[in-house]
Amino acid sequence: MAPDESKSADPYAIEDEAALRSRFGAKHPLAVQKVHNRIDRHGRDFIARAPFLCMATVGGDGGCDATPRGDPPGFVKVLDDRTLAIPDRPGNNRLDSLSNLLANSSVGLLFMIPGFDDTYRVNGKARITCDPQILASMEVNGREPKVAIVVDVEETFLHCAKAFRRSKLWDPESHQDRKEMPSLARIILDQVGERKSEEELKEQDRELEEDYKKSLY
Repeated sequence: MAPDESKSADPYAIEDEAALRSRFGAKHPLAVQKVHNRIDRHGRDFIARAPFLCMATVGGDGGCDATPRGDPPGFVKVLDDRTLAIPDRPGNNRLDSLSNLLANSSVGLLFMIPGFDDTYRVNGKARITCDPQILASMEVNGREPKVAIVVDVEETFLHCAKAFRRSKLWDPESHQDRKEMPSLARIILDQVGERKSEEELKEQDRELEEDYKKSLY
Protein backbone atom coordinates (compact mmCIF):
# COMPACT_ATOMS: atom_id res chain seq x y z
CA MET A 1 0.00 0.00 0.00
CA ALA A 2 1.36 3.42 -0.94
CA PRO A 3 2.13 5.74 1.99
CA ASP A 4 -0.39 8.45 2.79
CA GLU A 5 1.32 11.54 1.37
CA SER A 6 -1.08 13.84 3.24
CA LYS A 7 0.46 12.81 6.54
CA SER A 8 3.39 14.86 7.80
CA ALA A 9 6.81 13.33 8.45
CA ASP A 10 6.86 15.38 11.67
CA PRO A 11 6.05 12.97 14.54
CA TYR A 12 4.68 15.91 16.53
CA ALA A 13 2.37 17.16 13.79
CA ILE A 14 -1.23 17.78 14.85
CA GLU A 15 -3.46 16.42 12.12
CA ASP A 16 -7.01 16.37 13.44
CA GLU A 17 -9.41 18.78 15.12
CA ALA A 18 -9.67 16.81 18.37
CA ALA A 19 -5.89 16.81 18.87
CA LEU A 20 -5.76 20.51 18.14
CA ARG A 21 -8.59 21.44 20.52
CA SER A 22 -7.06 19.35 23.30
CA ARG A 23 -4.19 21.83 23.58
CA PHE A 24 -6.41 24.89 24.06
CA GLY A 25 -9.13 26.04 26.38
CA ALA A 26 -12.77 26.50 25.44
CA LYS A 27 -13.76 29.37 23.16
CA HIS A 28 -14.68 32.53 25.02
CA PRO A 29 -18.43 33.10 24.57
CA LEU A 30 -17.86 36.61 23.19
CA ALA A 31 -15.47 35.21 20.57
CA VAL A 32 -18.41 33.21 19.25
CA GLN A 33 -21.13 35.81 19.73
CA LYS A 34 -19.20 38.67 18.09
CA VAL A 35 -19.43 37.10 14.63
CA HIS A 36 -22.06 38.66 12.34
CA ASN A 37 -23.19 38.04 8.77
CA ARG A 38 -23.36 41.69 7.80
CA ILE A 39 -21.52 45.01 8.15
CA ASP A 40 -23.01 46.90 11.10
CA ARG A 41 -22.49 50.59 11.92
CA HIS A 42 -19.21 49.88 13.72
CA GLY A 43 -17.95 47.89 10.74
CA ARG A 44 -18.91 50.72 8.38
CA ASP A 45 -17.02 53.19 10.54
CA PHE A 46 -13.95 50.95 10.68
CA ILE A 47 -13.91 50.42 6.91
CA ALA A 48 -14.38 54.16 6.30
CA ARG A 49 -11.28 54.88 8.39
CA ALA A 50 -9.11 52.09 6.98
CA PRO A 51 -6.50 53.01 4.34
CA PHE A 52 -5.15 49.45 4.15
CA LEU A 53 -6.28 45.83 4.00
CA CYS A 54 -4.85 42.41 3.28
CA MET A 55 -6.78 40.12 0.93
CA ALA A 56 -6.47 36.34 1.08
CA THR A 57 -7.57 34.18 -1.85
CA VAL A 58 -7.29 30.54 -2.91
CA GLY A 59 -6.62 29.33 -6.44
CA GLY A 60 -8.19 26.44 -8.29
CA ASP A 61 -5.16 24.31 -7.46
CA GLY A 62 -5.54 25.01 -3.74
CA GLY A 63 -2.61 27.42 -3.62
CA CYS A 64 -3.06 30.41 -1.30
CA ASP A 65 -2.20 34.05 -1.84
CA ALA A 66 -2.33 37.18 0.31
CA THR A 67 -1.93 40.67 -1.10
CA PRO A 68 -1.95 44.21 0.34
CA ARG A 69 -4.45 46.82 -0.84
CA GLY A 70 -4.07 50.46 0.08
CA ASP A 71 -5.52 53.87 -0.73
CA PRO A 72 -6.81 56.92 1.15
CA PRO A 73 -9.32 56.09 3.93
CA GLY A 74 -12.72 55.26 2.49
CA PHE A 75 -11.35 53.60 -0.65
CA VAL A 76 -13.43 50.48 0.05
CA LYS A 77 -17.06 51.21 -0.74
CA VAL A 78 -19.76 49.68 1.46
CA LEU A 79 -22.58 49.22 -1.05
CA ASP A 80 -24.98 47.84 1.56
CA ASP A 81 -24.85 45.81 4.78
CA ARG A 82 -23.96 42.65 2.89
CA THR A 83 -21.82 44.00 0.03
CA LEU A 84 -18.60 45.97 -0.36
CA ALA A 85 -16.39 46.87 -3.31
CA ILE A 86 -12.60 47.23 -3.52
CA PRO A 87 -10.81 49.05 -6.38
CA ASP A 88 -8.05 47.15 -8.14
CA ARG A 89 -5.26 49.69 -8.58
CA PRO A 90 -2.30 49.31 -11.00
CA GLY A 91 0.25 46.71 -9.96
CA ASN A 92 2.68 44.35 -11.62
CA ASN A 93 -0.02 42.64 -13.71
CA ARG A 94 0.59 39.23 -12.16
CA LEU A 95 -3.15 39.28 -11.28
CA ASP A 96 -2.67 36.59 -8.63
CA SER A 97 -5.70 37.51 -6.54
CA LEU A 98 -7.96 38.18 -9.52
CA SER A 99 -7.05 34.89 -11.20
CA ASN A 100 -7.68 33.04 -7.95
CA LEU A 101 -11.12 34.62 -7.62
CA LEU A 102 -12.07 33.39 -11.09
CA ALA A 103 -11.36 29.83 -9.92
CA ASN A 104 -12.48 30.12 -6.29
CA SER A 105 -14.67 32.98 -5.09
CA SER A 106 -13.77 32.62 -1.40
CA VAL A 107 -12.02 35.67 0.04
CA GLY A 108 -10.79 36.87 3.43
CA LEU A 109 -10.13 40.54 4.23
CA LEU A 110 -8.26 42.09 7.14
CA PHE A 111 -8.78 45.86 7.53
CA MET A 112 -6.16 47.92 9.38
CA ILE A 113 -6.11 51.51 10.64
CA PRO A 114 -2.74 53.09 11.57
CA GLY A 115 -2.65 53.49 15.34
CA PHE A 116 -5.45 50.97 15.95
CA ASP A 117 -4.31 47.69 17.49
CA ASP A 118 -7.59 45.94 16.70
CA THR A 119 -8.54 44.93 13.15
CA TYR A 120 -11.75 44.15 11.27
CA ARG A 121 -12.19 40.86 9.47
CA VAL A 122 -14.56 40.16 6.60
CA ASN A 123 -15.01 36.78 4.92
CA GLY A 124 -17.23 36.04 1.95
CA LYS A 125 -17.50 35.38 -1.76
CA ALA A 126 -16.07 37.76 -4.34
CA ARG A 127 -16.57 38.54 -7.99
CA ILE A 128 -14.73 40.82 -10.41
CA THR A 129 -16.77 43.60 -11.99
CA CYS A 130 -16.36 46.36 -14.57
CA ASP A 131 -19.64 48.05 -13.56
CA PRO A 132 -19.25 51.66 -14.80
CA GLN A 133 -21.03 53.15 -11.78
CA ILE A 134 -18.84 51.32 -9.28
CA LEU A 135 -15.64 52.16 -11.16
CA ALA A 136 -16.63 55.83 -11.46
CA SER A 137 -17.10 56.03 -7.68
CA MET A 138 -13.48 54.89 -7.26
CA GLU A 139 -11.85 57.48 -9.53
CA VAL A 140 -8.66 59.07 -8.21
CA ASN A 141 -6.69 61.76 -10.03
CA GLY A 142 -8.98 61.37 -13.01
CA ARG A 143 -8.31 57.65 -13.32
CA GLU A 144 -10.74 54.82 -12.68
CA PRO A 145 -9.61 51.29 -11.84
CA LYS A 146 -9.92 48.79 -14.68
CA VAL A 147 -11.97 46.48 -12.45
CA ALA A 148 -13.27 46.26 -8.91
CA ILE A 149 -13.69 43.34 -6.53
CA VAL A 150 -17.21 43.04 -5.13
CA VAL A 151 -17.51 40.97 -1.95
CA ASP A 152 -20.74 39.36 -0.83
CA VAL A 153 -20.26 39.37 2.94
CA GLU A 154 -20.79 36.15 4.87
CA GLU A 155 -18.93 36.80 8.12
CA THR A 156 -17.61 39.89 9.95
CA PHE A 157 -15.99 40.49 13.31
CA LEU A 158 -13.47 42.65 15.11
CA HIS A 159 -10.16 40.97 15.93
CA CYS A 160 -8.42 41.62 19.22
CA ALA A 161 -5.20 43.62 19.62
CA LYS A 162 -2.80 40.92 20.86
CA ALA A 163 -0.81 40.47 17.64
CA PHE A 164 -0.30 44.21 17.25
CA ARG A 165 0.59 44.63 20.92
CA ARG A 166 3.15 41.84 20.71
CA SER A 167 4.68 43.16 17.48
CA LYS A 168 4.52 46.84 18.53
CA LEU A 169 3.67 47.51 14.91
CA TRP A 170 2.66 51.13 15.35
CA ASP A 171 5.26 51.99 18.00
CA PRO A 172 7.81 54.38 16.40
CA GLU A 173 10.52 53.03 18.70
CA SER A 174 10.13 49.59 17.14
CA HIS A 175 10.40 50.85 13.54
CA GLN A 176 13.44 49.63 11.66
CA ASP A 177 15.64 51.51 9.21
CA ARG A 178 14.75 50.40 5.67
CA LYS A 179 18.28 51.20 4.59
CA GLU A 180 19.55 48.24 6.61
CA MET A 181 18.44 46.00 3.72
CA PRO A 182 19.01 46.48 -0.01
CA SER A 183 16.33 48.25 -2.02
CA LEU A 184 13.52 46.24 -3.62
CA ALA A 185 15.03 46.59 -7.09
CA ARG A 186 18.42 45.38 -5.89
CA ILE A 187 16.95 42.40 -4.08
CA ILE A 188 14.93 41.29 -7.09
CA LEU A 189 17.88 41.66 -9.47
CA ASP A 190 19.98 39.57 -7.09
CA GLN A 191 17.25 36.92 -6.83
CA VAL A 192 16.98 36.56 -10.60
CA GLY A 193 20.76 36.44 -10.94
CA GLU A 194 21.14 39.65 -12.92
CA ARG A 195 24.48 41.32 -12.23
CA LYS A 196 24.73 45.10 -12.58
CA SER A 197 27.24 47.79 -11.69
CA GLU A 198 26.64 50.09 -8.76
CA GLU A 199 25.65 52.91 -11.09
CA GLU A 200 23.20 50.64 -12.92
CA LEU A 201 21.70 49.59 -9.58
CA LYS A 202 21.26 53.22 -8.58
CA GLU A 203 19.52 53.85 -11.89
CA GLN A 204 17.18 50.91 -11.24
CA ASP A 205 16.33 52.40 -7.84
CA ARG A 206 15.61 55.77 -9.46
CA GLU A 207 13.44 54.18 -12.14
CA LEU A 208 11.42 52.27 -9.54
CA GLU A 209 10.78 55.43 -7.52
CA GLU A 210 9.78 57.27 -10.69
CA ASP A 211 7.41 54.42 -11.58
CA TYR A 212 5.78 54.71 -8.15
CA LYS A 213 5.09 58.39 -8.82
CA LYS A 214 3.58 57.75 -12.26
CA SER A 215 1.63 54.52 -11.81
CA LEU A 216 -0.05 54.58 -8.40
CA TYR A 217 -3.34 55.14 -10.27
